Amino acid sequence: MALASRTSPRAPRPSIELVVIETQRLSPYLVRITLGGDGFDQFHDRVETDKYLKFKFTTPEPESHPVTRTYTVRRVNAEAGTLEVDFVVHCDEGLAGPWASNVEVGEKISFIGPGGGFTPNVDADWHLFVGDLSAVPAIAAALESLPADAIGEAIIEVDADDAALELAAPAGVNVRWITNAAHEVECLADAVRSLEWREGRVDAFVHGERESMKALRRALFDERALPREQVSLSGYWARGRTEDRFQAEKREPIGQIL
Repeated sequence: MALASRTSPRAPRPSIELVVIETQRLSPYLVRITLGGDGFDQFHDRVETDKYLKFKFTTPEPESHPVTRTYTVRRVNAEAGTLEVDFVVHCDEGLAGPWASNVEVGEKISFIGPGGGFTPNVDADWHLFVGDLSAVPAIAAALESLPADAIGEAIIEVDADDAALELAAPAGVNVRWITNAAHEVECLADAVRSLEWREGRVDAFVHGERESMKALRRALFDERALPREQVSLSGYWARGRTEDRFQAEKREPIGQIL
């Protein structure tokens, strides 16, 4: 006779439906969508600065099926009952980007979340943020959460000069945008290698394109010998891969970063 399981299956997380309140083109490559409405009461905020939502979309006909796309929350305004999400857009590629480019005020969108995993360590001696445009919402939120006397470096890679944005940061944190139009894999890693390394314990947030993150893994863990607990590092996407293929490859050797 089979024994009953001592653990219950995890209940599926409920979906939350919000309404598009406002759209704003931040740059040719980034669109901010402000969401709100009655469903906001179901949204339970988190302290993490990289908190994310899994938005629900449907693939185009004739083989339409539901899929999710993960995006970081840029800002939550509990008083106004709204949240902001910044979407990277690449012409008509993908599902979420074109949706964000064309969505109209009043349309509805459903999502699951938020999840999250990173909050800047206030006990660190200095902070390091490294990423590309996909990591800008999380980096920007983290910078805004730092105390006024925080020090550190933020290095953000973009494809073109007009992708750079003004980000609020403590005076002691240097925010540097670097253009990598040729998509050189070592670009961010080389920028980190060229830093005048500060004394003391660093707290690092390093996220972006998968192969670039592998190069940064070597720079931070192999060359700098940083302990794993001081670095939040992962790939948000992979160049030349669809989102679905990128997610599937996380279970394959090519998709392993750590």
